Amino acid sequence: MSSTNSGASASSSSSSSSSSSSRSLARSIFGRAPKPEHVQPPLTEYEIAAKDMEVEAFKKHVAHQFQDLLGVNYGELLSIRWTVKLLDAFMGCHEIFRGILIRNKSLVLKPPLKQFVDAYFEKSMKALDICNATRDGIEKLRSWNNHLEIVLSALGSHQRQIGEAHFRRARKALMDLAIAMLDEKDCGSVASRKIRSFARHSSGIGMRNVSKDRHYRSPKHSRSLSWSVSVSWSASKQLQSMANSLLQPRANEIEVTNGLASLVFVMSSVLVLVAWILVAAIPCQDRGLGMFYSIPPIFAWGIPLNAIHDRILEESKKSDRVNSNGLLKEICQIENSSRHMIDLLDTPHFPLTDEKKTEVEQEMQQVAVVWKTFKNELDPLERQVRETFRKIVSFRTEGLEVLSTVPSNSG
Repeated sequence: MSSTNSGASASSSSSSSSSSSSRSLARSIFGRAPKPEHVQPPLTEYEIAAKDMEVEAFKKHVAHQFQDLLGVNYGELLSIRWTVKLLDAFMGCHEIFRGILIRNKSLVLKPPLKQFVDAYFEKSMKALDICNATRDGIEKLRSWNNHLEIVLSALGSHQRQIGEAHFRRARKALMDLAIAMLDEKDCGSVASRKIRSFARHSSGIGMRNVSKDRHYRSPKHSRSLSWSVSVSWSASKQLQSMANSLLQPRANEIEVTNGLASLVFVMSSVLVLVAWILVAAIPCQDRGLGMFYSIPPIFAWGIPLNAIHDRILEESKKSDRVNSNGLLKEICQIENSSRHMIDLLDTPHFPLTDEKKTEVEQEMQQVAVVWKTFKNELDPLERQVRETFRKIVSFRTEGLEVLSTVPSNSG
């Protein structure tokens, strides 16, 4: 992924082009497509067994990686660090998957495996849009963190005495943050256009003022989070489209492809789940999580994938998460901290009592923890998203370039 949003979108658009440079790169990796008249000799029993072992090893690798991700406690699930680890696991699986297909290009270039690979690349194209939207969501989190930085600056311990001006500055930053979050809920979920959960959590004057302030100021705020996807783009529809094309290969298709059709099914299942988790975790246009995802229980590798999906879905149904901007652990923290601070700073009396000072100091410690986490960990997350984008684009360009040189009736 490029350093700018426009660059990321350009990369996505160019991934299917037939430039001479991408053709050269593709052929250097996959090799030139076999001539239609050339007949590949049948595989020996040893070769078939070796391919089966390779596919089975990949399935075990996937199961191990996602079992490891599943093994964290509830407090760490969907944290920024966990999401970075998720993308690292995806890229590791993707690289092994890519290597197996490269070593079996003679089968990849023939039906029915060619059709399965084509379908995978189509899903990967949709995943690029989700990477773009995720990167924009990360940028939104940075902007929210800037508001927390203002609060820390206004009420930080370096102030010898906190006065009314400091409170006004901190409260304004918190109100701006609350407005930005409310606006984000409007474009992040269809349901949230009717439900204002943030305001609903508090009946205090402070939160009522947020809603009132927002009524006059929201036209100044962008109604669309993402600059890299169109304003009509829907993450929910994108995910559903990916899931709908997630088809289990038939037994005869697995047999004639020496198990490689099942390999593509495994990697496709991983791709769809990772895309869904990114949408669940990070602020995104139309974040609906209703995508149907269920790998048949006969597949051992699918057990941890199903378990992660079910666990995140369960998390999304909690009362404090139903209309959240995202299920990322740190988003929940920033929502809670800002809400508590707004209530705490509402109509204080000066000079502050010792009890009030203690309350402010305690809440400020929580705000500082959230701010520091975002400051230190958003950059590594963005780098992982960019690298995921780059790897998907690179392999898709390589594969499509080669597949496009082979007649559809070859083999």
